[in-house]
Amino acid sequence: MRVAGAAKLVVAVAVFLLTFYVISQVFEIKMDASLGNLFARSALDTAARSTKPPRYKCGISKACPEKHFAFKMASGAANVVGPKICLEDNVLMSGVKNNVGRGINVALANGKTGEVLDTKYFDMWGGDVAPFIEFLKSIQDGTIVLMGTYDDGATKLNDEARRLIAELGSTSITSLGFRDNWVFCGGKGIKTKSPFEQHIKNNKDTNKYEGWPEVVEMEGCIPQKQD
Repeated sequence: MRVAGAAKLVVAVAVFLLTFYVISQVFEIKMDASLGNLFARSALDTAARSTKPPRYKCGISKACPEKHFAFKMASGAANVVGPKICLEDNVLMSGVKNNVGRGINVALANGKTGEVLDTKYFDMWGGDVAPFIEFLKSIQDGTIVLMGTYDDGATKLNDEARRLIAELGSTSITSLGFRDNWVFCGGKGIKTKSPFEQHIKNNKDTNKYEGWPEVVEMEGCIPQKQD
């Protein structure tokens, strides 16, 4: 009896130890797998973060050099979506801000600091060109001038208005026509023609929209005005 009881005890202990061993091995494998998955996910997350492209001011494609202001702008789309003007990651004019309108939309900024000075739009279809001319004459030297059309920006333009815009560095303003799309960035007191200008003609054979050409967009880096 004692021998049988001892044998049963030995068997019970052996079964317990075997069960414990099996459970511990399975748990260890699961732990290893979980830790492996955890480290794999961590490595993938780190790789994803490291490969995510950087975002630059105004969403432009590359960073601007030191002492330059980043800008991005787009003309209006037909007579439905207004233009958008961004400078140094600050949206100066847009439909969302509700400060754009038919005609020529203008934003002024300080050439030294990039600080916004004024935003206005002038109706060049049903409005009067005289207030626009007075506005252009009032712009101070060293001011950054950004312009974009919406719907029609040319019908009421006269020679004087075109000349004043040309003095800001524009080349295309002399040929801007009815419902053309145009964006421009120049400055008061500029000595050369601005490299920042895009213009697409209203042409029924190539227009993207019925009666209007496609949107024109432009981005770049404006040199900071030096004393």
